[in-house]
Amino acid sequence: MAESPAKPASAQSVSINVKHPKALPYLFITELWERFGYYLMIGIFTLYMMDSETGGLGMERDEAFDIFGTFIALVFLTPFVGGMLADRVLGYRTAVIFGGLLMAVGYAGLAVPGPTAFWLSLSAIIIGNGFFKPNISTLLGNIYNAPELRVKKDSGYNIFYMGINVGAFICNFFAAYLRHNYSWGHAFMAAGIGMVIGLVVFIIGTKHYRHADVRPAPRPGEKNVWAVLGVTLAPAVLFGYLGWIIPGTIFGHDSTDAFLFGAMPVVFYYGFLYATAEKKEKKPLAAMFAIFAVVIVFWAVFKQNGTALTTWAQYYTDREIPTAIAPTVDSLRMAEKVDGNLDTIRAMDAQFRLIKDEKGNVIEGPGTNAYLKNLPFERQPGPGEELQLVSTELFQSVNPFFVVALTPVVVAFFAFLRRRKKEPTTPAKIAYGLGISALSTLIMVAAVSVGMNGAEKVSPLWLICTYGVITIGELFLSPMGLSLVSKLSPPRMTALMMGGWFLSTSLGNKLSGVLATLWDTFENKQHFFLMNFSLLALAALTLFLLLRWLNGIFREYSGD
Repeated sequence: MAESPAKPASAQSVSINVKHPKALPYLFITELWERFGYYLMIGIFTLYMMDSETGGLGMERDEAFDIFGTFIALVFLTPFVGGMLADRVLGYRTAVIFGGLLMAVGYAGLAVPGPTAFWLSLSAIIIGNGFFKPNISTLLGNIYNAPELRVKKDSGYNIFYMGINVGAFICNFFAAYLRHNYSWGHAFMAAGIGMVIGLVVFIIGTKHYRHADVRPAPRPGEKNVWAVLGVTLAPAVLFGYLGWIIPGTIFGHDSTDAFLFGAMPVVFYYGFLYATAEKKEKKPLAAMFAIFAVVIVFWAVFKQNGTALTTWAQYYTDREIPTAIAPTVDSLRMAEKVDGNLDTIRAMDAQFRLIKDEKGNVIEGPGTNAYLKNLPFERQPGPGEELQLVSTELFQSVNPFFVVALTPVVVAFFAFLRRRKKEPTTPAKIAYGLGISALSTLIMVAAVSVGMNGAEKVSPLWLICTYGVITIGELFLSPMGLSLVSKLSPPRMTALMMGGWFLSTSLGNKLSGVLATLWDTFENKQHFFLMNFSLLALAALTLFLLLRWLNGIFREYSGD
């Protein structure tokens, strides 16, 4: 167990049947509830921003997509700061608790109407995640650093990752029920309650990971963390402001310019860390940075589940509930009701883009509900009739469902290969993950073809299959990235390197928002998904070309 004294045997000689530590269930459940809150909020975020009828913010799709991309980018940028402060000042457990409290306040704050509460709440979530996310992952890695547990580190992170997705799976059912039957605010409040439950579980389990909250002494130049933040965080804020006020735009939106400019000093700081690292640290740092750079592309495509794929689910997917089960769903009141007798809507073209006049104002005009535009005539509801639809955000639960269902399969598959001494290295798993993810976009290319580019709705099975394939890629990549950082990071900067992994996630998340804003510019949606395929295929090819070099470093420094 993790609490036992370390055994002298190397990781290679330890039986693969060693049990996982007692800390794992507590960290698993803590992360489950934290992700319950986060993904509940994310699942309805764009819908809330675009809603103009039931208390939402009434934003246009392009603006909502840009805010979504910027938010999820900043959420994964702040772990750089949270990891540094935990490494050198706070400790990992204190950082997790502080970050969780901030997120709970932020989720609950979204229930308060008005723009001030909206922006302050988003800020609290962004900062809170920066303290929570890298440090709970670092705690888990420290526990598995015991010699008898190192051989189980990859599977430990896979199981931990499953906890993330149990929360992400169940949360959308709560979101759909609460927002349809009560209000958006009730749904956001549920996210805050979930975060509080997670913190209670984390505190209860403290005795199982207190011993892992150990920080190596920093080098002399690193003792003044505030000075380090002064040369990173302050320039980031300044550069971000400059990006915002520059006349015109460079990357399409002021918020995108501000984010990318603001991220530059942070990226440069990681470059500085490499330049000033000890000789024995340079190779593992170089390997991690190379992987960080490549996986940006994965997140840029994967995180379109909250933007482009949500739009696909909302307008292009047949969401009508079969008659046989409609009474059951209706009794749970978790379906959207589409009234077929609406007289006025915001006018949309054939690709569900808002039609504007010459001054840029959205045209209001006669028509039917937007969902009905590409529904066959024989299935159109008559006057006063209603259709029962699966709520759009419930499709957000498909990916986490597959993670929960497939994680045991993936863990067993790698254990099978390990017994035969054929298990791929962690970098190789990440490369395979990129390749598998690329294949998922081709399913959407086929879906566009079947639906004649949106002229007809397509079966939800297309979207479900897409999520199924990209989930396999995700399981090969995302938990393996956390494991890789834990194995290769110099002990004095483990949480900071976790922040580096999340920095690559942040940049990818922002790029996902940028790519999603291109949705309306593609007349043929096949070209949009082919663009995603090209990006992922190129990233996978790059990593496979680097694999021999990466594997050499990994075998030398990871202890595997």
